Amino acid sequence: MPSAAEFQTSIRFHFNDSTLLLRALTHRSYLNEVLDHPVPHNERLEFLGDAIIDFLVGEYLFNHLPDMREGDLSALRAALVRTEALARFAEQINLGPQVLMGRGEETSGGRSRPSLLADAFEALVAAMYLDQGMDAVRLWVDHWLEPAVRQLGSVKDAKSLLQELSQAELGLTPVYKVIAQEGPDHERLFTIQVLAGEEVLGMGQGRSKQVAAQAAARAALGRFGVDDG
Repeated sequence: MPSAAEFQTSIRFHFNDSTLLLRALTHRSYLNEVLDHPVPHNERLEFLGDAIIDFLVGEYLFNHLPDMREGDLSALRAALVRTEALARFAEQINLGPQVLMGRGEETSGGRSRPSLLADAFEALVAAMYLDQGMDAVRLWVDHWLEPAVRQLGSVKDAKSLLQELSQAELGLTPVYKVIAQEGPDHERLFTIQVLAGEEVLGMGQGRSKQVAAQAAARAALGRFGVDDG
C-alpha cells in the first residue's frame, strides 16, 4: 500500500493537516479493532462531502452546458453523483487500498465494495474542503468531472439517462410498451409506458413512437429523484 505521502502525490493534493486525510480514510470497522486510533471514523465527513460534490457537479454542469434544459441537467447530475459513479472515481485514484478498515470488513470484500468506496470518496472531498477551502476542491473535482461528463455525453437524451439510472439503481433495463394509438394515420397519437420489470416508471404521449418514448422516459426520471422539467 502506498504511503500517505505517496498517495497525496498521486492524487495531486497535499494536505496541510494530515489528520483530516487520516480521518477521511478511517472506516467505522477499524475503530472496533484499534481503540487508540487518534481520529474518529469518516461518516460525518461523508455527510459533508456528499453535499459538496452535489453542489460542485451542479455548478460545473450549469457553467459548462448553458443550453441544456433543467430536467436534463438534473438527470445528468444524478448519473454523476450516484454510488457507482463515485466508486469509479475512487477506483481511478486507487482509494480502496488506502482505507483503514477492520479485518472482517476487508475479508468480505470491503476494498472493492462500491458503497464503501463512494463513501470514502465523499469523505476525502470533505477533508480537502476543510483543509484548503472550496476553490481548491473545485479545481480537484473538475479534473475528474470533465472526462466523466464527456463520457456520458454532454447532451444525453432522457432515454439514455433513464437506462443508466435504472440499471444502476434497480438492476433492470427499461422496456417501452405502446399501450394506445389514437387518431388517423397523419395525426396518430401514441401513448407509451416505460417499465422496469413489472413496475411502470412513467408514461408519455407523442405524434411518433420516438417522441412518446422520450416523454415517458422524462416522466420516469422522477422515480430516481430527477425533475423532468
